[in-house]
Amino acid sequence: QLQLVESGGGLVQPGGSLRLSCAASGWNLDYYRVGWFRQVPGKEREGVSCLSSGGGNTKYADFVKGRFTISRERATETVYLQMNRLEPEDTGIYYCAAQRTIFRDACAVAGDYEHWGRGTQVTVSS
Repeated sequence: QLQLVESGGGLVQPGGSLRLSCAASGWNLDYYRVGWFRQVPGKEREGVSCLSSGGGNTKYADFVKGRFTISRERATETVYLQMNRLEPEDTGIYYCAAQRTIFRDACAVAGDYEHWGRGTQVTVSS
């Protein structure tokens, strides 16, 4: 199975920023749809943002629109989630997930993603 590794989480004050990274050895992002999800203990995992295979299409959950940006870096085959104006409600474990596909829709439902990282903790608190 593809090994995904998230990094970049940490503790920030409200209004601060973090950039999360998702990397995997040997993947070709032209053939993988990538999504960012987050989970609060005791709640279901929720989608945050999605990036289509090839990187042409993006989608964001309503609660992060205008604050978060998903992007890809072709040189390193890394997917990023830039998070700005963080709020306490953004606290959770953030996961990247990947689905091998040739189709260009940005998102799939969580259960359709084949590969998942272990997650990185984001804590927003004053």
